[in-house]
Amino acid sequence: MKVKNRQDAQKRRHLRIGNRVRGTAERPRMCVKITNRHIHVQFIDDRAAATLAAASTTQAGNKVEKLNVAAAVAIGRKASEAARSKGIAAAVFDRGGHVYHGRVRAIAEAARAAGIKL
Repeated sequence: MKVKNRQDAQKRRHLRIGNRVRGTAERPRMCVKITNRHIHVQFIDDRAAATLAAASTTQAGNKVEKLNVAAAVAIGRKASEAARSKGIAAAVFDRGGHVYHGRVRAIAEAARAAGIKL
């Protein structure tokens, strides 16, 4: 599959699930974005259009050598700790069009292990 087609397929998946996945203040959307260099996790209240908590490999304390499953677990744990400190106990998981496998699955499992109900 060519790169352009793969990117288009991901965009279509993201738009398709975006209509069903909406976050509120009580149960925000846990949005995952994985690029070739970084992992970003945000807890978003879609009604207020506000980011409630976030963690990323671009932040100073979260730098990683390799972008593997272990790094995804670490970022998922840090994001969940940030969310728990803001009083968030439950969230809606938005995989961002990515397949629920590997790093995306590791982030979700780390969030569940940290006490976030997905």
